[in-house]
Amino acid sequence: MTQAVPEFVVAIPARYAASRLPGKPLRTIGGEPLVLHVARRALAAGACDVWVAADDDRIAQALEGCGVRVAMTSPDHASGTDRLAECARIAGWADDTIVVNLQGDEPFAPASGLQAAARALAESDAEMATLATPIEDAATLFDPNAVKLVRADDGTALYFSRAPIPWPRDAFAADRSVLPDGGPWLRHIGLYAYRAGFLQRFAALPPGRLERIESLEQLRVLEAGFRIAVALSPEPFPPGVDTPEDLARAETRWASMLQRTLP
Repeated sequence: MTQAVPEFVVAIPARYAASRLPGKPLRTIGGEPLVLHVARRALAAGACDVWVAADDDRIAQALEGCGVRVAMTSPDHASGTDRLAECARIAGWADDTIVVNLQGDEPFAPASGLQAAARALAESDAEMATLATPIEDAATLFDPNAVKLVRADDGTALYFSRAPIPWPRDAFAADRSVLPDGGPWLRHIGLYAYRAGFLQRFAALPPGRLERIESLEQLRVLEAGFRIAVALSPEPFPPGVDTPEDLARAETRWASMLQRTLP
């Protein structure tokens, strides 16, 4: 039986001056801007409202006529969370509105994943929700760019880390090239859901000590004593676009997807 999806909105932070890929929202995949691809994924998920929190008029121009709204936010925000908090104020969402934060570099995010994050929040009394997927190989577990997490029996996050967690002491003492039995180890997917009222509270929290050590903003929430519900993603999340190499891979993936749709 298909699970009901609660009403939710999607907010997409889009910063023009990305450090590793300048002008990232307007870089093209299949001849169309990256941010437009992301906006379409949000619309396909059935959100009742989709906003892009932009910092440059060129982003707004790229989205004209596509069915999403644009909030022009300050270029000085330190994080996407701060940008979305301003977007929420501009949009005027009620405090209990479920907001799904879809990163502006996820052109292939599955609609079911956005729905799963909204559902996880609605079905939990945690302040936030996010997604995870099983790790299939030791290389991913040891990759600091792949964020790992562990969760409690009730499905809430205990910790996020760039380090391999949990650490199978005896198995890795013998061999670190393969994953031992006893998993699953979980990789975090950087998609979040929160109610608009908590989004404001989150943005107002000072950066935490653990957040500064690991460079993981979600640790600010745990360190402040709030909870994050973690659901398993119903579908794989293809990699996002953060570098020129990622963009080239996305172009190849898009061409492959188009080829499969041809008669």
